Amino acid sequence: MPQPLLSLPAVETLARSAHATQTDKAGRPYTEHLQAVAAGVTARGGDEDQIAAAWLHDAIEDDALTETWLAEAPLTARTKAIVLALTKREGESPQTYAARILDTPGALLVKQSDLAHNANPARLAVLDEPTRTRLTRKYAHMRNLLGLPDEPAAEEATSHG
Repeated sequence: MPQPLLSLPAVETLARSAHATQTDKAGRPYTEHLQAVAAGVTARGGDEDQIAAAWLHDAIEDDALTETWLAEAPLTARTKAIVLALTKREGESPQTYAARILDTPGALLVKQSDLAHNANPARLAVLDEPTRTRLTRKYAHMRNLLGLPDEPAAEEATSHG
């Protein structure tokens, strides 16, 4: 008998635990980013599969969880596909990464929320100028590859909790 799927609160708890020791480029707890991406997906009308994927979107890439764990996890196939689509591969071009996101149903909304939080001016402001400039260009390039409009700067800055 298959085990029941993880609930969203269980996915959140799992993601918080898996990323508990990690910090972002500004030294903030990494779980704040995951929470903001999940909130952004919710605000953009995302469904439970997409919200679960938002909590887990960096777990494999950041070595917080393994692909084997994901394959065996009690999650929907769609959630797993979105997480895998959002997991950057070593040496992969931005074009290949963007194409995989666009080819995976539900992944674009999660990536849009991820980019919006990453490009949040308040988040970028605490970084040194070269890092801020590099990341601003990187995020704008990815939005362009994905066909996403520029996000209003204030939108994610106000939704930090």
